[in-house]
Amino acid sequence: MLSQIDIAIIGGGSAGMSLAANLADLASPPNVKIFEPKTEKERDCNWSFWGTDQYMGSLKPACKGTWKKWQLIDQDKKVVHESQSHHYITLSACEYLKLCKANLHPKIQLIRNAVQKLDYRENTAFLSAGGLSYAAAHVFDSRPPEIKSGGLIQHFFGREIRTKNPIKGSDTVTLMDFRVDQSRGLHFIYVLPFSDTHLLVESTMISQSPEPKQWYLESINNWLDERGIRVEQDIRFESGVIPMDKVKPQDSRNSAIGAASGAIRQSSGYSFNFIQKQTKQLALRISRGCYDVPAPISDRIVFMDRLFNRVLIKHPELAVDLFMEMASSLDGEQFARFMMGQASLSEWGKVILAMPKTPFVRHIWSV
Repeated sequence: MLSQIDIAIIGGGSAGMSLAANLADLASPPNVKIFEPKTEKERDCNWSFWGTDQYMGSLKPACKGTWKKWQLIDQDKKVVHESQSHHYITLSACEYLKLCKANLHPKIQLIRNAVQKLDYRENTAFLSAGGLSYAAAHVFDSRPPEIKSGGLIQHFFGREIRTKNPIKGSDTVTLMDFRVDQSRGLHFIYVLPFSDTHLLVESTMISQSPEPKQWYLESINNWLDERGIRVEQDIRFESGVIPMDKVKPQDSRNSAIGAASGAIRQSSGYSFNFIQKQTKQLALRISRGCYDVPAPISDRIVFMDRLFNRVLIKHPELAVDLFMEMASSLDGEQFARFMMGQASLSEWGKVILAMPKTPFVRHIWSV
């Protein structure tokens, strides 16, 4: 038996479930099926971003932590930002996906099966999943993109731990602590202190190839040992690879959303805010009969980020200074807006003036 549906969403991660949740909010939701074989628990990780108190309201049940302060540190200095209006927020992916699922309209259903076959005939998509067949007028594909070989990637491994002794500074997120081995690429420790005895510590690198798991673990353990932080319990581990270059969707016949459509900020790896913006705009378009996927990030930001990454690749010796000078040029409010893709022209000007001119001018034509 063939089930007729308006929209098929392939993948039930951040982009897929966010689109479904936004479609559920429409006055007249379309008939939608989301195909995702993994449970929320199987997809659990931490998603972090900057947001306002108002934005946080609906996300509160999924929130693991919020901070008004964050810092970047190298061997010579520390840049500490504070913002009263934009907080650094971390969500449990598991709880966020549950929240989206709980708010779905009866016409929007989550199918716990992967799409096994997909064909197009006369502008209609025919899908098979879990032994059932579907005909969809539109397909939005939120599966992770193919990662370009030799492109810049952000790769990491983290330990979420409980400590035997309280730590200092649990009111401040450490975005980047560069006081670690820099011999293999731009390397830093990222720390989310959920309390004074509960934290996530990640060894993160920006380079063109991942490292063995043991290398990240040793970096984390050394960082903990140097600060006298003793681990009482490992709560969970987290790892990932984030493309910081051009991406290619898994199936170009479908309309890509989320990371596969370019929703990852190439200079930072952040994506949650851009996915929310894209899926909200897309749902509004669909309500008006338009199914074109909006660009998640402006062309200006994409160009500037690609130029920044080109300089990172060609001049790795400048990498730490680039991030530190960028952070130093802005205050907390400005930095948050910059990371959210909402910086004003004057704030962009401050960042540009803080960068070394020669390498950027040299590589501007190669972007």
